[in-house]
Amino acid sequence: MAESRDLLTREQRSRNMSKIRGKNTKPELLVRRLLHARGYRYRLHGQSGAVKLPGRPDLVFAGRRKVIFVNGCFWHFHHCKAGQHAPAANAEFWEAKRTRTRERDALQREQLAAAGWEVLTVWECQLKDTSVLEDRLTAFLESGKD
Repeated sequence: MAESRDLLTREQRSRNMSKIRGKNTKPELLVRRLLHARGYRYRLHGQSGAVKLPGRPDLVFAGRRKVIFVNGCFWHFHHCKAGQHAPAANAEFWEAKRTRTRERDALQREQLAAAGWEVLTVWECQLKDTSVLEDRLTAFLESGKD
């Protein structure tokens, strides 16, 4: 099989990649708006007071010992169609990068669980039906309450 080459120059690819956000993404902002409208308050990006949590969760509910990650399907190798899309250009690089991300995510979830935190991952593909998403978020945050 012939190796596929990138159609962009190294500088063009670098410029494109630099525009991709890691924090305050549209999916994350949607989840934050939904929860805030329901009266939930949270800390952002892995802070629980002075303690930095493994993986820097997008939303931290310290009093509940719960965290939420809002993950992009492609970047975190979700099993949906978008997550399974394999870039043709530089395929080996992307396969290795996304596999490392998946492994790192699993390790961080284990570390959080070992420290007594409950974890919910919201995938980008799950944002289409906001009523289902709201129910899922509320069920997660209210579970285990007396």
